[in-house]
Amino acid sequence: MKRRALPDLSHVLADSRPLSSVAVIEKRIHTRFDKAFLVVIGSELYGDSFAIARNVSGGGILVEMPYAPPLGTVVTVHFQHHREGDDRDEIVARAEVKHHHYLNFAGGDEAASSRAIGLRFLEFVDGGEPIDPERIQ
Repeated sequence: MKRRALPDLSHVLADSRPLSSVAVIEKRIHTRFDKAFLVVIGSELYGDSFAIARNVSGGGILVEMPYAPPLGTVVTVHFQHHREGDDRDEIVARAEVKHHHYLNFAGGDEAASSRAIGLRFLEFVDGGEPIDPERIQ
């Protein structure tokens, strides 16, 4: 097989003009609440575990957690607020796993990674009895 010489493309960079700025249009339906806080994610297959919730909106949430349930899995998200004494306020939502996110980043001289899932809220349900701390992994 005879090799062809590659064309000279050096003129492309010299001739390029700056791109005009394009206005970014927000396509989200729901306003996001950009705050990180602790939630409990419950799954029949994986049990209950702590996770970090970010970017909460009326339609869904991004959750950083040590494992990623399969796409389509329905989980419960327990938003808990502890008050003085043993009082606790809780909101429970059922949600479907819609996305998997694998985040790679560097902290100082070492690389690190995190796993997150995108959840779409299906419904909000009665919290019932609080989760027993012994069940949480």
